[in-house]
Amino acid sequence: MTARKLSLTEPKDIHIIGIGGAGMRSIALVLSGMGHRVKGSDLKYSSGLERLKSEGIEIYIGHSEKNLLNASILTKSTAIPEGNVEVQEAKREGIDIFSRAEVLSAISQTKKTIAVAGTHGKTTTSSMLSLALAEAGVNPSFLIGGEVNEIGCGALWDKDSKFLVVEADESDGTFLEVEAEFSIVTSVEPDHLSYYGTSQKLREAFKQFVSNTKKKTYICDEDVGTEYLLDDKNVVTYGTSQESDYSLQSYTGGRFSSSFEIVGPETNLGPFTLASPGLHNALNATAAVALGIDIGLPVEDLRRGISHFAGVARRFQFRGEANGVAYIDDYAHLPSE
Repeated sequence: MTARKLSLTEPKDIHIIGIGGAGMRSIALVLSGMGHRVKGSDLKYSSGLERLKSEGIEIYIGHSEKNLLNASILTKSTAIPEGNVEVQEAKREGIDIFSRAEVLSAISQTKKTIAVAGTHGKTTTSSMLSLALAEAGVNPSFLIGGEVNEIGCGALWDKDSKFLVVEADESDGTFLEVEAEFSIVTSVEPDHLSYYGTSQKLREAFKQFVSNTKKKTYICDEDVGTEYLLDDKNVVTYGTSQESDYSLQSYTGGRFSSSFEIVGPETNLGPFTLASPGLHNALNATAAVALGIDIGLPVEDLRRGISHFAGVARRFQFRGEANGVAYIDDYAHLPSE
């Protein structure tokens, strides 16, 4: 891998291997929105590739040396092995190869970045935050590893936006490369141990993530796994405890909705409604509201933004009901979920 530092300030010809994955699709959309000439390959067709094609991104099904024609930069999904024919061709041709983490780092340097991390809830929280900021007139760019139901994809680039919301993935250490002004940690639980080796190393990575954040980190103190992170001087807590900096109170949950109040450090921010069930989603919304308040956004705008959130594809997504049985599509892959 090249030792050069990647700059994305000038248009480049970028080839992405594994472009069909949710995370790489979002990166492709953002790079294209930034003005780069983007193309990519994947082993098989998936419906998400149609959105890329509609944005003028050229897609190749199958991997071949010919796919790299005119590319000056190659990046790839972490699932792509070094022995891949396109990776090998890039090395032979002297094409600069950058990891997903390096590309994400370079993107995050172009705006004030808010990075959302955590074992659970980062996709949903990133989506809620993006919608809340948009409702408040901030119109952020965002890069999320799931499809936000309101727009049908997980990425949007606005050249005039000041903020960039990034879902900061810990699975391969990528989140440590994001240059964040603000960050959120929803939860910490043993996961991705094939990469980290031990739970302790995973915990250390989250500790570094918090330390790397330039300003404030919002941490859910409801989650027992985050307790060791709370002593950082720049941490703001949120949870159901009255001791939390932003306290979720009076929660009422329905089958398809939630209602609750949020009490901030200085005042009761009033009632909030959410068209998603579960205390966990109310906590995700509390993180989004807390950050929005602290960067000076009107609470009424944040309230409207949260109320408009309609969920993320495959995150406790209601698919229908038959014979009294509800069918839920959910990405959850850990025993605690």
